[in-house]
Amino acid sequence: IKKAHERNTIMASTTPTFSSEGFDLDAIPDSSSSTNKEDGEVIFEVGGGATTIPPPNTKTATKEKDESSVDNGPTAKSEEFKAQGNAEFKAGNYLDAYDYYTDAIEACPGMSGDELLSLQEEFDEQQREKAHARHMLEQERRRRRSADERKARAAGESTASATDKDEEGEDKQKVETFQPPAHPHAKQLSIYHCNRAACLLHLRERDDEAISDCTIAILLNPSYTKALLRRMTAYENIDDTESALKDAQAAYKLEPTNANARKNVVRLEKLEQERMEKLKEETMGKLKDLGNSILGNFGLSLDNFNAVQDPNTGSYSISFDNNKNQGGSS
Repeated sequence: IKKAHERNTIMASTTPTFSSEGFDLDAIPDSSSSTNKEDGEVIFEVGGGATTIPPPNTKTATKEKDESSVDNGPTAKSEEFKAQGNAEFKAGNYLDAYDYYTDAIEACPGMSGDELLSLQEEFDEQQREKAHARHMLEQERRRRRSADERKARAAGESTASATDKDEEGEDKQKVETFQPPAHPHAKQLSIYHCNRAACLLHLRERDDEAISDCTIAILLNPSYTKALLRRMTAYENIDDTESALKDAQAAYKLEPTNANARKNVVRLEKLEQERMEKLKEETMGKLKDLGNSILGNFGLSLDNFNAVQDPNTGSYSISFDNNKNQGGSS
């Protein structure tokens, strides 16, 4: 117990207590001259002296932050034009909005939309030339095959050609589709073109231009549903319901939950069916007129022929009725 008491006495006598003695207090800024914490943090140094760390320059830091928040990227000017175009569009000033979106398109770096369309047209032309070449080659093969079969029959040989399937297989190539070159700002540029197409739809009678803008947007961003639906509207405005339906179906395939796309698919399918029925009636009417003009030379008309469709097979059986002529029954 006595030893423990002595240890406690020694520890208590050696415990340091803080004193300003030995420190240069004059080095510390006078707190009375400042009512805020702009003087910074004071660090006392062992052996004397004190160091004051100044606070960060908040004005400089704020300025640097503001400058860093400004978009100085390659599409900054285009985005500025787009914002102005959006404001004009919301205000109903579609022509002014069109001009701003055009400025955004022209300010965007990289390949332009018009250049992209030119590449696609060149590709399509090449595909047409290839298709024509394949058609001519197939036509020549059919002629050669027919000639070989005639010779084989004359010689009493088999007309089967072992090379027929091989030759046909050579022409069965995968259908190629245009693949546009990569664009560094494809998404932004597609939006500018799609927005300009929206203006054109409001300006009326500029549907062909709207179709071009939407086509560029889709080439740049194939999954751009909004561009597909806007092009659908433009196609329908020029009575091209077939193309309009294809765009609506493509949009619905991309977004099965898009109610607007689904509604347009249903509506356009009905319109396209009605158009095809009307076209079929018109075609049949023209063929009937042509047939009557020929049969009239023999005192006959198509009324002399009765066509009855078999409900099971869908085929037609035709019978001749001599009691009818162009003027009716005799």
